[in-house]
Amino acid sequence: MDENLQIQRFEVPLSALEFESLIESRNVPAVLVGCVKDWRALSEWNPYSGGLDNLQECAGSCIVEAMLTRTAPVFYGDLRSHERVPIPFSTFIQYCKQRLLERSQGNVVSSESNSNRLTGPDLEKDCLPFEDDPKKLYLAQVPILDVINEERAQLEPLRKNIQTPVFLEKKKLASINLWMNSAQSRSSTHYDPHHNVLCIVSGRKRVILWPPSATPLLYPMHIYGEASNHSSVTLEKPDYSLYPRAKYSMKPSQTVVLQAGDALFIPEGWFHQVDSDDLTIAVNFWWQSHTISSMSEHMDAYYLRRILRRLMDREMNDVLRVPCSLVDMDETKSHEPEVSSIRGMDQGVQCLSQALEGGDLKEKELREKTSSHELEPCTAQALHGLITLVHEHVSVSDQIGALQSSSTNASADEERMKLTSLHSLENDQVATFIWNLEPCILQKVLLTMANNFPRTLEALILHLLSPVGAEVLTRKFEQMDQQNTEEDQKRFYEVFYSSFDDQFAVMDAILNRKEFFAGQVFKSVLDKYVGVNLNGPNPGS
Repeated sequence: MDENLQIQRFEVPLSALEFESLIESRNVPAVLVGCVKDWRALSEWNPYSGGLDNLQECAGSCIVEAMLTRTAPVFYGDLRSHERVPIPFSTFIQYCKQRLLERSQGNVVSSESNSNRLTGPDLEKDCLPFEDDPKKLYLAQVPILDVINEERAQLEPLRKNIQTPVFLEKKKLASINLWMNSAQSRSSTHYDPHHNVLCIVSGRKRVILWPPSATPLLYPMHIYGEASNHSSVTLEKPDYSLYPRAKYSMKPSQTVVLQAGDALFIPEGWFHQVDSDDLTIAVNFWWQSHTISSMSEHMDAYYLRRILRRLMDREMNDVLRVPCSLVDMDETKSHEPEVSSIRGMDQGVQCLSQALEGGDLKEKELREKTSSHELEPCTAQALHGLITLVHEHVSVSDQIGALQSSSTNASADEERMKLTSLHSLENDQVATFIWNLEPCILQKVLLTMANNFPRTLEALILHLLSPVGAEVLTRKFEQMDQQNTEEDQKRFYEVFYSSFDDQFAVMDAILNRKEFFAGQVFKSVLDKYVGVNLNGPNPGS
């Protein structure tokens, strides 16, 4: 876990300025110990000291929407797993009283008392599909305050027993909500689109949190679905055959335990899963972050492109095993292609018509050619290794067949790209070989091939370099450019491209494969971070 993402604990009250500078600006969760311990609600709502009677007296006649699920004690956010049912608040309070009685009697309740535990004029059996098992009910996100729609504030009478924490007094709150369960419960893993302060009034909650960067491990549900902010991984029995990355999901997680009087700041976008003890009551405050509230609508498309590009860069570096510390995160760096950076773009889809003469190179001939250029031992070894890889994978007959029709070569090359594993550098011998060479050594190897073995260089670039290999090669070109003067750069590219009949066709070929690789990375980013499959929704999901 990155040190900058470590959850902090604050034992003393914070001012609005301190909260904003020390906590909110970091966009990292924080535990605020005892920050709401002075609320009247802590004594007035305590189930173990008459609090249930007080709640019933204060708001018992209010109609609330309760979450009803068949999967209790786990409450999944997916609409396929639950429904919202309107019930009197007093009905839920009576369930809580029954649960309290069961606990006091050691969970032993007669069938007679179980069937007759609910009485009263407002409890008609045909309105209570959950009566057989009240543990299927959970008061989740019941509004005490709703700024957008005041009429939705179902439990507004409870407002008098809670106070907005001092550090939130300057915030433009979106809503205040009650969370209350009669039995142990667990929420599905999800994130919220607002900043959140969760305050515990009674009981205890255990919260597991993941930073937004852990999104790929949690498999968010489809962005076009009704529960796009929830993980699609089943909590109790995760299916690792469907969600293999979920095996590592706990590595970036952090867990906090909250007691009555404590609060937890959960920034927008942070995934969290909440386990609640019996008869736990909590109140949360939601407000919009500065980032979203200050973002102009006309800038949305621009920021969307920037964010997707950042995620693509990360994904590319993951494929190439580039350490995070080496990733260039310069926000001013342009991602648009420039002419100067296209020189070494990936392998192409067109076949050059350079004549194929002679047979395979003999090892003796290779040694003579190498020694004639007085290559250093490490460079000569690299040259021999790369040429050997080419000759092992591309036969002369394959090359001749490809040269017979430049029109059919493009489609055949595209098919090869489709079959290439773009996310497995380890399984690509050529890409791995090039990736492990120092830029200066690779440059000498390519110059030697251009001067002495142009047919082999053609086979490498046009017939053997995969899309991931193309990305590797162009990154090596960029590293060469950083080490060379402009004059040396120009001389290298002149020699390199002059070994092909049509250097612009080669550049197109390189660009096409590099862009194909980027396109596959883009699809992977959408799947991992946004939950979008460009092949279309899975009917079974």
